[in-house]
Amino acid sequence: MKKDNGKIIILLGAPGAGKGTQAHMLEERCKVLQISTGDILRTIAKTDTDLGREVARVQRAGDLVSDNVLADVVRTRTSEVDCDAGYILDGFPRTIAQAQMLEDLAREQHREIAAVYVRVERTELMQRLTGRRVCPLCNEIYNIYTRQPHRNLFCDKHETDVELIHRDDDREEVVENRITKWADLTKPVYDYYRETNRLATVNGAAPVEEVFHEICAALGVRV
Repeated sequence: MKKDNGKIIILLGAPGAGKGTQAHMLEERCKVLQISTGDILRTIAKTDTDLGREVARVQRAGDLVSDNVLADVVRTRTSEVDCDAGYILDGFPRTIAQAQMLEDLAREQHREIAAVYVRVERTELMQRLTGRRVCPLCNEIYNIYTRQPHRNLFCDKHETDVELIHRDDDREEVVENRITKWADLTKPVYDYYRETNRLATVNGAAPVEEVFHEICAALGVRV
């Protein structure tokens, strides 16, 4: 990928598929910005505003925020100067309406869209998400099944005890709801990009480096 081609890279996949990890690796390799709508919304949810309280309520229930809210968030963020060379979207679009909004935005910004689907089976997604624990200070991510901290439920990055948290949106009943809604809402998005020959599918259950190499190959990025 050329540094100045202004491409929009979309990483699609269920919650827990590893999109955030792959987006960060692509950001480092391609020198374009990763934009995680999930991270932005979690920040908004901490604010003492009507929007912050509404987003927090939606996240606790495992629901999705409205298309219009997400579209406004993406439009505002991608208009900033650090997106001039293009950007990577993690968590958007999730619906056909969002995909159509992104098409309009891409035309306005004179950018092409390339989509990659990181595919992971449901049983593994459940283990990845319900087992996830996060450090509230440095955001280091652990998993009680696959990546345990050296000291039980305390972050390894700090000399003092910083207890890991289990986020509300990673609890079992919320995760089940998130995955079900993702599957119901997002399948038309995959079909949309597949039918327009802009979708590549990679095996998200493979080791992280292998997934990254597959994504780079699909995007024409030299590793």
